[in-house]
Amino acid sequence: MQFEDPNIDPRLVASAAMKLHSVRKDLGEGKAAEAKKQQLQAESAAFLRSEPKSARKHINDLVAQVKAGKRPLKALLDGIGIFKRGMRKGLVEYLVRVLPSQSAYIDAYFANLDNPSTVAGNRQGLKDVDAQFTGEDTNGWDDEGSKPDWAKGRPGDEDVEDIEDDPPEEGLNPDAEDPHSQADDHRPEGEDEDHQPEGDSSEPEPASGEWEELKPERRRLVGFMALLMSERKPNGSPPDQQAGLASSQVSIILDWEKLQRKMEDFAVTSSGILLSPGEARTALCTAGILPVVLNGKSLPLDLGRTQRLFSKAQVRALRAAYRGCSYPGCSMPAQRCEADHLDPWEKGGRTDIKSAVLNCLIHHTARHCGLFQAVKIPGSRPMVLLPPELDPEQKLRINTYFMTPAEALEAEALAEETTARWRAGLLDVEIAEP
Repeated sequence: MQFEDPNIDPRLVASAAMKLHSVRKDLGEGKAAEAKKQQLQAESAAFLRSEPKSARKHINDLVAQVKAGKRPLKALLDGIGIFKRGMRKGLVEYLVRVLPSQSAYIDAYFANLDNPSTVAGNRQGLKDVDAQFTGEDTNGWDDEGSKPDWAKGRPGDEDVEDIEDDPPEEGLNPDAEDPHSQADDHRPEGEDEDHQPEGDSSEPEPASGEWEELKPERRRLVGFMALLMSERKPNGSPPDQQAGLASSQVSIILDWEKLQRKMEDFAVTSSGILLSPGEARTALCTAGILPVVLNGKSLPLDLGRTQRLFSKAQVRALRAAYRGCSYPGCSMPAQRCEADHLDPWEKGGRTDIKSAVLNCLIHHTARHCGLFQAVKIPGSRPMVLLPPELDPEQKLRINTYFMTPAEALEAEALAEETTARWRAGLLDVEIAEP
């Protein structure tokens, strides 16, 4: 039925069907297995209808939860670690398997490292670190015109024509390996073609000097190497902050009502990673605790007209509550988003939590340009109204990208209910000014 719907991308439906087909053996047999199968199909169909940009992620998470099952902690601990896979194409490959809680710290570290406005993500500093272990000079001139006379080539050099190799014929890759080679032997046990690393590409990488053109994977490796190469002080105190050294701050949201009902997703990181009870207890024992109470009146965090910019405490609360950019389908994490006033400060707006939302740099600008609208909902989080050309149905929407599948379904149901009440005149909403 979803495949025949002209409003849904058939490629996305086919991909979802393949994912669901891959878990048929994990569901087992009998009435319980058939019920679980129907539930997976219904939830997947709901994601396909609500937000295609987030649907693939949520369906993958549903499938991963089924395949993971109720594995004991000992089995999980036996599988984690850093495994050296050997040399391939002149590079040494490692395979990293971590617990979900460890993954949250890695994701937070990379989010800080990917942000050029932080000390850890300082581009020039990272270029210098890159040069330390690649040996490439990053301080040369970008073009011939900017060179001083003494640095230019000898007289007559300009008469020498550059000789370029003939480009390969279309469709041929001279660096490609024999399709019958043993490359697949390096694939981890149980891994299939659907589990390739994100961002993997056969395109050649730019030179290290073109730092902004580098893939995120390269920048993250440089930050990781900087962490390994940094010199610690003799007294064991933390290293001085420098490019490539990020502090991994992870927010863990503990839902008291779900905990009372013994639901699996009572402990979730700010990036939507589920934590087991043991991992949540460990975090409470070892982490610095900064309590953030949600669903309150937020009065202690409201600043009113006393200052225009949001405080660190307010931003921390917004990141914990909203987890990322407000635009539906946007994958920009909260660490790289800006707190956005829904009530313009210059027109008497207040610096209060209920009048704020998180937006990435692109969608922050887009909202102020009127390319979409933020909608304030009484007693609820702000929602988004897309323009008619993008959303003919004109539904109120929530970005569920950083939510667990269960949370995303609840959020979509809330958006549907809020839209219906708004259209029926039972709810007074306020569309924020650009």
